[in-house]
Amino acid sequence: MGNKEKAKERRENRLQQIRVLRTIPYSDHQRWWSKETVAVVTGGNRGIGFEICRQLATHGLTVILTSRDASAGVESIKVLKEDGLDLIHHQLDIGDSSSINQFVNWLQENYGGLDILVNNAGVNFNLGSDNSVENACKVVETNYYGTKSMIEAMIPLLKPSTVGAHIVNVSSRLGRLNGRRNRISNVALRDKLSDVESLSEELIDNTLSTFLQQVEDGSWTSGGWPQNYTDYSLSKLAVNAFTRLRARKLSERPVDRKVCINCYCPGWVKTALTGYAGNNTVEEGADTGVWLALLSDQTTTGKFFAERREINF
Repeated sequence: MGNKEKAKERRENRLQQIRVLRTIPYSDHQRWWSKETVAVVTGGNRGIGFEICRQLATHGLTVILTSRDASAGVESIKVLKEDGLDLIHHQLDIGDSSSINQFVNWLQENYGGLDILVNNAGVNFNLGSDNSVENACKVVETNYYGTKSMIEAMIPLLKPSTVGAHIVNVSSRLGRLNGRRNRISNVALRDKLSDVESLSEELIDNTLSTFLQQVEDGSWTSGGWPQNYTDYSLSKLAVNAFTRLRARKLSERPVDRKVCINCYCPGWVKTALTGYAGNNTVEEGADTGVWLALLSDQTTTGKFFAERREINF
């Protein structure tokens, strides 16, 4: 059996384990949430975001499904209602600061804040073997800067909790710093981005600015960037780095104001983002995100997960 076959077998075995775990209900000891617990999911009108909304609602939380396209979000709410699930919709464009501000005001006025934020909204314009950077600015602005804006806007609204508030960032293994494939070839830059003690927002932003400048002048192909889905991979690398950075700062908060922030890779899921060419179902892709959102362990923060297991950045 070759390495690819062995890796596929390991993945299938792990997914089978997770399918079993998903059939085991949470115990009363594990269930720290109630109907009063508010979860906000960005990009919740389809794909992984829609399934995260569905699973969280099934667990009995108050779920606010947000979408850039208001009509698409309303239709998603109708579909979930047919399954006996009652969710709330609100329009939200994470790339528009005025949209975020309007959502903040509405959320505070109607719910007094939130307990869980799942940053799922994102874009990708490459499929198959494509690696165009024609939409690189849009990809970076949405996937990284939009996610970052949501985190900064929501932190003041996160409610005090004995288990800590939760932020879950949907990311990708394509953004790993030290993967065997598809990584930044500049070792010095990789080392800087890997060192959480010296990691800074300025370093993350400057890395993306350098890439976008090279896209503009046409030199990006010799810049040593990830070879596959370059713009998407770098946007997710930035999300991963920002997750670690924010976790370090949030760890300084008092116990009753703790915020756990983690990111995870849903795998290659059969959604519009992959042209429905993935290996995993949306149920499998959403699972780890929901699991992280419902964790009661305050010490699990600043980490990267896939299939309910921690993986390296």
